Amino acid sequence: MTQQIIRTDTVKDSQLGQRLDQAMAELFTDFSRSRLKEWLLAGNVQVDGEVVTKPRIRMMGGEEIILQAELEDEERWIAQDLPLDIVYEDDDILVINKPRDFVVHPGAGTPDGTVLNALLHHYPDIAKVPRAGIVHRLDKDTTGLMVVAKTVPAQTRLVRALQKRNITREYEAIIIGTMTAGGRIEKPIGRHANKRTLMAVTETGKDAVTHYRVAEHFREHTRIRLRLETGRTHQIRVHMSYIQHPLLGDIAYGGRARIPRGASAELTQMIRSFDRQALHAVMLKFVHPVSGEEMKFHAPVPDDILIMAEALRQDAKDNVEDEPI
Repeated sequence: MTQQIIRTDTVKDSQLGQRLDQAMAELFTDFSRSRLKEWLLAGNVQVDGEVVTKPRIRMMGGEEIILQAELEDEERWIAQDLPLDIVYEDDDILVINKPRDFVVHPGAGTPDGTVLNALLHHYPDIAKVPRAGIVHRLDKDTTGLMVVAKTVPAQTRLVRALQKRNITREYEAIIIGTMTAGGRIEKPIGRHANKRTLMAVTETGKDAVTHYRVAEHFREHTRIRLRLETGRTHQIRVHMSYIQHPLLGDIAYGGRARIPRGASAELTQMIRSFDRQALHAVMLKFVHPVSGEEMKFHAPVPDDILIMAEALRQDAKDNVEDEPI
């Protein structure tokens, strides 16, 4: 099955000098950059009434862009009867609490068994929405809240809100090392130069901003709350590693086990066996894309992080040094 797509928009004055493909990515936010480029190269795009197939031509501002194409269902995306922890739903959106070990979108090495496959089973009509309504992602082993659009208009508006930084996402994490105060990290993130499956702070990357504050101190770890302004791949993991406070359990980004001096054998084993990044999307706030109502959701911190925090808390109490007389 195919869906006819017709979109028309005008290049803004603020986009003066942008390449056509960049301008289209900002104007037609309900489609991925790669899909837009495919359509552009295939001759499905008109600029001021003429078919254009060169992505790199520069915009002057004021051009009318017409996109006319067919959106084909992705045959590799199959519906699968997988459980979803639904926090909220209506006719337009869905909010879920994602567990660990659950990939959001099919990709290399994970062709199915994802959140997307589950969405297609529970909501067959969501196949008509680009990316099955997925607006933002969480890493495989990051738990917590995600909003999904059930209609194309809802997805378009949520994607725009995300790009304008009007969706608030807060996370709970346990990091390695003792952090004395909160702060703001503003460092661009791009693909790692040598490890292509990882990301890194790099001057050629995309802008990325993370805010964090201290929630609780332990002896060799800190519990923190984080708020994202941007949503780059692995953003929190990369930024915290960059400031030398990687997430507990995040081996990929340098989260090697750090055992407090004199820790019990039980705590030592718990730290060494913690097998995922200690990161949970705890709060999500946004304006409903159709009703305009402000919505706010919370997801309880999962047991593995709670148990680890309690063990570190008890360790700190058991090892308080005597105050000087």
